[in-house]
Amino acid sequence: MNTAADIPLLIRSENSGSERRISPSWSITQLKNRLDPITGIPATCQKLSLKIGSQASRPITAQDEDATQLANWPLQAYAEIYVGDTRPPGARTNYTDVSAVEKYEMPAADYESRTDSVLAWKKAQKLGRFDPNAPSVEQQKIDASYREAEQRNIKVGARCQLSDARRGEVKFLGDVAEIPSGVGAWVGVQLDEPTGKNDGSVKGTRYFECVANHGVFVRPERIEVGDFPVLDDFAEDDEEF
Repeated sequence: MNTAADIPLLIRSENSGSERRISPSWSITQLKNRLDPITGIPATCQKLSLKIGSQASRPITAQDEDATQLANWPLQAYAEIYVGDTRPPGARTNYTDVSAVEKYEMPAADYESRTDSVLAWKKAQKLGRFDPNAPSVEQQKIDASYREAEQRNIKVGARCQLSDARRGEVKFLGDVAEIPSGVGAWVGVQLDEPTGKNDGSVKGTRYFECVANHGVFVRPERIEVGDFPVLDDFAEDDEEF
């Protein structure tokens, strides 16, 4: 008896896709058993369908799948067999979610001891933090704050407006050691109204002179200098008389 030639078919499932040669003489049960390791779907939970070109899919099923051959379906080269999973979603293995997969993390000491890493290359080239002439991170912050002040043209004696719309005059520009974690440029402003926090001094060290509650220290990015005259709350009333 002649045996039917194997046919190349495309096997698809939710998590896999491959080309396989299928024998029309196989029973449905034999096919499902072969698809189990390919798709990860147990044979008893598979729902097969055949799709040829643009034709509608045909289910591959029978009352007696052990005795029903695939030759009963019009198998054609490179037709598609889709393997559905009848298990509820919570019971299926998710092969695309790797969030729960334990990942190897090389100890820092091991990485630093390697000679073929990016870190080793940076050390050899004296780049970044390995550059002996490079400024420290703290110095970079200090330099950036003074560049900000220069770009904003902040100078002692200039009229200014704070980001919260308060106005005043720049009275100081420089370091204020008494402010915790306050490295870099600070701008001391004498406010027009008593809405400040000091009199130009911080913890006993005086940086400029002003009336109590008229002084405040802010970072350069909160200052805009320009033509900001003292606000007159009665100006509009005066014009009506």
